[in-house]
Amino acid sequence: MPCPYTSSTGIRCMFYLSEGTEFFFSDKFEGAQAMQWLFFEQYSHEPFIATFRFCYLTGKAQEYREALKQKQAPGYDALGVMEQHLANHAFFTGDRYTIADIGLFAYTHFAGESGFDLTKVPAI
Repeated sequence: MPCPYTSSTGIRCMFYLSEGTEFFFSDKFEGAQAMQWLFFEQYSHEPFIATFRFCYLTGKAQEYREALKQKQAPGYDALGVMEQHLANHAFFTGDRYTIADIGLFAYTHFAGESGFDLTKVPAI
């Protein structure tokens, strides 16, 4: 199934553009956490959540119906990981909004439009 974006280019761009701003991490441990969440987005979130969005936006949801069914459970798993973290933390990294939050927001924000029931994950 085609996917609109599967490289770590976005991570590198966010890292580069946020350096020296309030969205960048303030210490190495926080930075490691931010990178962990950004790689989670690339490999455990984006392949499942973004694929749905792409197929719905391009009108290919029916064409890829069976493939999407296989991606729905891992998509909910990814949302569950995020939900579990956000149930006890206001942000993904540290005590403020960082590139980790920005990276996970984009596709999650539209997951409901792609068939994911976001009422199951109220902390998100």
